[in-house]
Amino acid sequence: MTIETVSEVNSHGGVQGVYRHASSSTGTDMAFSLFVPEHEPGARLPVLWYLSGLTCTHANVTEKGEYRAACAEHGIIFIAPDTSPRGEGVPDDADGAWDFGLGAGFYVDATEEPWAANYRMWSYVTSELPGLVAEHFPVDLERQAITGHSMGGHGALTVALRHPGWFRSVSAFAPIVAPGQVPWGEKALGNYLGPDRLPWRAHDAVALIEDGARLDELLVDVGDADPFFERELKPELLERACAGAGMALTLRRQPGYDHSYYFISTFMADHIRWHAEHLNR
Repeated sequence: MTIETVSEVNSHGGVQGVYRHASSSTGTDMAFSLFVPEHEPGARLPVLWYLSGLTCTHANVTEKGEYRAACAEHGIIFIAPDTSPRGEGVPDDADGAWDFGLGAGFYVDATEEPWAANYRMWSYVTSELPGLVAEHFPVDLERQAITGHSMGGHGALTVALRHPGWFRSVSAFAPIVAPGQVPWGEKALGNYLGPDRLPWRAHDAVALIEDGARLDELLVDVGDADPFFERELKPELLERACAGAGMALTLRRQPGYDHSYYFISTFMADHIRWHAEHLNR
């Protein structure tokens, strides 16, 4: 598989790149961001995947996430894919809503029309992109971690819960933990997967835990001043599910922080240090 280099710049001794390729999953061109820290020739480095939230592209975390210094310190490759297919002919929300359609792929493979042809972000982030990255960059896919924000936190949790053993560590920033129980998720899953709620459970972290999926431990940060805290995020549902399953969860309600990249960038280095402890064992 070939990739096109959109940009590459030096940063913290490493290289921050943006790349584009033709995706067989989405039937569109897809872009992703990837930071490779300085390393010895021939070395293969652990990977931290970052899944972004509603309305975002790869660019939001690349420009505002403040992860490169910590990744350079700990020798971790940081990869941020886009959040949905884009391009001519890709369907969008008919009313132009920001919480569905372009920028809101919700990390599922859509089964309903007109979304099914392009909105296949589950296949893209779990299969196609890892294979592409392994072909072109010095990644060690035996040492992977995953995190994400909001919709991307939902994606990180569900990908990890459905693929036990893939990731040495899992964290999230303000994740949508129970999309089957909140408006953002009900809109997305209902449109992409159809009205039958049973298939939704495979893309709902709380439901997956209730149905027996397990991880060794989770780290989650959420701001207590987040305007979506009560209506969309509902971290107490994850707390309750993990407690019922005997699953280790560190849930930190950060006083005064909101949903923005000011919040994410504040705690990004802490998450990377935590992942590094697991990745570099």
